[in-house]
Amino acid sequence: MYILRVLIICAFITSCKSNTEAAQQDVTNKTKAPNIVYILADDMGYGDLSALNSESAIQTPYMDNILKNGVHFTDAHSNSSVCTPTRYGIITGRYAWRSPLKKGVLNGYKPALIEESRPTVASYLKSNGYTTACIGKWHIGLDMQPKDGAQKVIAKDGISNVDFSKRIKDPSDLGFDYSYTMPASLDIPPYVYIENGKTVELPTEYTEGKNEGRGVMWRPGEKAPNFVFEEVLDHFTKKSVAFINEQQDINAPFFLYFPLTAPHKPWLPVGEAIGKSKAGLYGDYVTMVDDAVGAVVDALKESGQLENTLIIVTSDNGSNWTERDQEKYPHRANYIYKGRKADIYDGGHRVPYIAQWPGVIPAGLESNQLMCTTDLFATLSGILHQPQIEKGAEDSFNLWPAYTSDVKTPIREAVVHHSIYGMFSIRKGKWKYTPQLGSGGFTKPKTVEPKPNEAPGTLYDMINDPEEKNNLYNTHPEVIKELDQLLETYKNQGFSNK
Repeated sequence: MYILRVLIICAFITSCKSNTEAAQQDVTNKTKAPNIVYILADDMGYGDLSALNSESAIQTPYMDNILKNGVHFTDAHSNSSVCTPTRYGIITGRYAWRSPLKKGVLNGYKPALIEESRPTVASYLKSNGYTTACIGKWHIGLDMQPKDGAQKVIAKDGISNVDFSKRIKDPSDLGFDYSYTMPASLDIPPYVYIENGKTVELPTEYTEGKNEGRGVMWRPGEKAPNFVFEEVLDHFTKKSVAFINEQQDINAPFFLYFPLTAPHKPWLPVGEAIGKSKAGLYGDYVTMVDDAVGAVVDALKESGQLENTLIIVTSDNGSNWTERDQEKYPHRANYIYKGRKADIYDGGHRVPYIAQWPGVIPAGLESNQLMCTTDLFATLSGILHQPQIEKGAEDSFNLWPAYTSDVKTPIREAVVHHSIYGMFSIRKGKWKYTPQLGSGGFTKPKTVEPKPNEAPGTLYDMINDPEEKNNLYNTHPEVIKELDQLLETYKNQGFSNK
């Protein structure tokens, strides 16, 4: 009897061990090569998600569901407070102020900001067996060819000397197997679709532009007949869904970078989205962002690919929601955070960041890790258990442990913030230090000259004062000295992650 009991216990232990190893092996297998879908909203604020803002005037059920079933980061930041530099940072893992773009954004005719020799998230994943695609708003520059042997592209009032019949160097030259994009934002010409370096339809028309009040405007310029402003977001969503469906019978993982055109102006909600929120046209447009996320999730589910897909949803910067908007509607797009898009204040660059991967990322996990959108590159190397590249991704940290567990020890030493007009700030631990006064962006005043005996910059305790109300610059000189030196070190040495 004793021997029988021993055998039963041994069998039970072996069974448990086997099941545990099987479960661990299952996770290991899944973490080797998941499909990856990265959805980047355009100008969507932290407070736009109803799950992150109990007083939101917008309901976002699809994004809320991702948050419920996965992880959300409470202290995530875009690497710039405007779109072009943030997109550069996401794709390269490098702060954009290290590039030739020191302030502002590119127009739709500017050459590529990313050199073909620079490693990108797409080229890295492609080298690891992925099929890669970029569908949506690019806005990191394209190498277009001028007409009649001209030396360079020239554009004025939305009319250019570009020969759109010739090949354009686009994301397909930077590691993306498939590329279907528009050059810049929905309010910046040229208004054309470009597929794998070829203009889908030539811009034979010209739009006089539009300016119908707050949020409903676009600039005059060249336009293709098939480019209908109100249909662009839905068009890119359908293209993304089609790409997902095409992958279900292919024996390789895929990476889909899906940068949306919304809720950046022009605010153009259509159909059932009109009147769906309590935040006007902007809020209604955010619901269309949520619907686009839902369409991608549904496509993954219906094609049987959801279980092995990592979905990340974030934004390229804070919302361009103004105090006037806030007075008109019961909504705070940037939640409690000061300022708005373009600013050095947290409202300019603190963004929603949510992710799900069934069976790998625990449902309902919250991470307080300080993170930056440049971290995608190194995080993917962590997921794939592959070494990070030696040259490139200079400002990318592997945040993958924080996606799957409650990691308390800081992974990232600090984050450098950057405004549209080139103002710097640095965040380390609870401290945020800005060497200058003013927003550095759209919120007035842009810059402030300190008065006699007034602090020349700001220091905020972002844990206890996330609204940036109490300037502690004069009370912590040792912190000022440390962060000032660290900021200068990061600038001068050309990297921050080594």
